[in-house]
Amino acid sequence: MLHLVLFEPEIPPNTGNIIRLCANTGFQLHLIEPLGFKLEDKSLRRAGLDYHEWAHMQVHKNYTEFLARVQPKTVYAMTTKGSDCFSKAKFKKDDVLLFGPESRGLPEEIRARCDGRIRLPMTAQSRSLNLSNCAAIVVYEAWRQLNYEGAS
Repeated sequence: MLHLVLFEPEIPPNTGNIIRLCANTGFQLHLIEPLGFKLEDKSLRRAGLDYHEWAHMQVHKNYTEFLARVQPKTVYAMTTKGSDCFSKAKFKKDDVLLFGPESRGLPEEIRARCDGRIRLPMTAQSRSLNLSNCAAIVVYEAWRQLNYEGAS
């Protein structure tokens, strides 16, 4: 299983969409506090529809707690400051895909603790993509590399 981590997510519908994404791909979802919403938020539940029961989700007080509990081998920071295109990464089982908050991205002190910094290619004038869209692109590439393990 691969892990998708949202560091201090801010927008409930994005997290709801990612809950649905993880439920449909078998990824383990981790949320790092503080969250910009309550887990009972209506827009979070609406975006995730009825997939909450199928998604494996854990909430962690901070990034250090997450690392201690999960003990990942490889953590890929998804960042516009990444040096490598996400499709060049060689994803393996139990890897972590780490995404930052929508308004500011991952802080440098968190990016510095990661094994790789990957990015999505965009045109020069672009700033970033929507978090849930970005997550879906990278999740499906990682899952493809693992031959869609667990898919029917």
